[in-house]
Amino acid sequence: MILSAHALKKSFREEVLFEHAGFHIEEKEKAAIVGPNGCGKTTLVRMLMGLEEADEGTITFSKDASVGYLAQHQEDLSADRTIYEELLTTKEHIISMQNELRSLEQKLEETRHNGDTDAIAAIMETYEQLSHKLRSENGYAYESEIMGVLNGLGFTQDDCDKKLSVLSGGQKTRIALGKILLTKPDLIILDEPTNHLDMDSIRWLETYLMNYRGAVLLISHDRYFLDRIVTKIIEIDAKKVTVFSGNYSAYADKKALLRESEMNAYLNNQREIRHQEAVIDKLKSFNREKSIKRAESRQKALDKIERVDRPETEHKTMHFSLTPRILSGNDVCITEGLKKAYGDNLLFSDVHFTIRRGEHVAMIGRNGTGKTTILKILNEVETQDAGSVKLGTNVEVGYYDQEHHVLDMNKTIFDEISDAYPQMTGTEIRNMLAAFLFTGEDVFKKISALSGGERGRVSLAKLMLSSANFLILDEPTNHLDMESKEILEHALNHYEGTLLYVSHDRYFINRTAHRILDLENGSLVPYEGNYDYYIEKHGDIYASISVEKEKPVSAGLDNTKEGALSWQEQKQLSAKRRKLENTLEKTESEIETCETSIEELHAKMAKPEIATDVGRLNELSKEADAVQEKLDGLYALWEETSEALESLEQTSLS
Repeated sequence: MILSAHALKKSFREEVLFEHAGFHIEEKEKAAIVGPNGCGKTTLVRMLMGLEEADEGTITFSKDASVGYLAQHQEDLSADRTIYEELLTTKEHIISMQNELRSLEQKLEETRHNGDTDAIAAIMETYEQLSHKLRSENGYAYESEIMGVLNGLGFTQDDCDKKLSVLSGGQKTRIALGKILLTKPDLIILDEPTNHLDMDSIRWLETYLMNYRGAVLLISHDRYFLDRIVTKIIEIDAKKVTVFSGNYSAYADKKALLRESEMNAYLNNQREIRHQEAVIDKLKSFNREKSIKRAESRQKALDKIERVDRPETEHKTMHFSLTPRILSGNDVCITEGLKKAYGDNLLFSDVHFTIRRGEHVAMIGRNGTGKTTILKILNEVETQDAGSVKLGTNVEVGYYDQEHHVLDMNKTIFDEISDAYPQMTGTEIRNMLAAFLFTGEDVFKKISALSGGERGRVSLAKLMLSSANFLILDEPTNHLDMESKEILEHALNHYEGTLLYVSHDRYFINRTAHRILDLENGSLVPYEGNYDYYIEKHGDIYASISVEKEKPVSAGLDNTKEGALSWQEQKQLSAKRRKLENTLEKTESEIETCETSIEELHAKMAKPEIATDVGRLNELSKEADAVQEKLDGLYALWEETSEALESLEQTSLS
């Protein structure tokens, strides 16, 4: 065990974030902390790092364990250093060993002239020990190791000499991540490490972490990323911390079953209580001594029934739908020969594609290739240098801008909607905003005062009201928590219009895209399928990586070979479950029939005319014994089938 947390409690402004929180991380284990926005994930990680104090509980690291921590924002990087110089600081001990070796070589040369054989032997022994240590730490290849990490995180050879002072916040975060990876601590703790990475860099980081020999603890909203890496989920929800084995998809399935089970237990408990109360009331209404005594007896039994608490309702979530106002023509958007450059920087040229009615198309590619620019050209926010864009018949565009330029920063949320849709009444606007979690006085907040996630919800609200039949979305899942992403996915999957979007969220793409356009080397390459299909056809090395680790639980959404096998296993489990359930139902029916038969036979044998007829009595007795024997067999079958079904359910949950 490398990290242990026991009975942690943390409050913020008298509001409890979580309490009685306990979990542990073992050597080489890969785990993730998940939960809705604001539940305390980052606070928990800061507590682990000693940057926040726990109100209660203990945090223990194993002796001499080294820990690397990536926060969401970086403050400890030297502005005077270049990118390469900053990463080189992680190898100072290697450089020191190399300098010491050079010094020993010089000393050895001087000692040889003196002919002191004992001193030469001592120097040689020290030299060999130091050389061995340098080799064990890959000291002779540290420069290529640094460049490998830089390239993996999206930096080029030309970027190495850039000063940190000129970098964006996202670039500084990538540098900080690179430093952690190069130091190779026993435990890496990463808070949203994929926020500033493009797909290629995310895939590189995935591979790195999957093969990492130390332990990893992540906070991430990237569900595909979590599915590939982690084997444990630490959930913060409703002030409780719960640990689940498996990756994110396994956790989501277990969580859904757990919610359903808790609610069913509560409803069954309430149903039993109401039934007993109704019977008691009925007995009392007879107003007879016997019925009143029976009512009192039942009341005592009712008082002993353990009350099941109602499961805490889930935190508030968005709920909305997207409905086109009119049907567009078959050809929704046709582009030909698009070209765009900024000065000497050519983004793309001769780009052409057609989007047809009902298609859901995802555009992907590295950062800076021009994906957002293409969306802006389609929306006439930018002008192309060459080429044409033609929208089809009856096409009405709805645009979601990741920078939210479609919102007026000086307006309140209420005014933003009211001015865009003046036909709506105040009550209608308030009801609509409540669906996007803006209630009470929140609706009068200025757009400029909102967080990125809140601005995203306002933009989604305007998108829903637009009734457009062609949605163009730029990074729609940014700043959304996992549950909000799933709600958006559901809305888009039920959207009957046409969809074109840019996203780095591979899980989201997998769930919503019918076709992928990959902007690569200045041109678009089409792939007729979702993200897994793209990986399979793209020939990416990522798709065939063999990792010497416990294979994560399948996401259940793959159509790669691995995903198809998981789907087949799920299908077999479902078929086996149905067969057992049918057997159980049939057995219960037969048990009921046998019990009825035995009762009828015993009733017959009790009749006076049969009780005195020895022959007939013997015949009925043999018949009853035969039914009883059959019944005993049915009881055994029922018990065996019930145990098999329970075992199968446990298998599907683990």
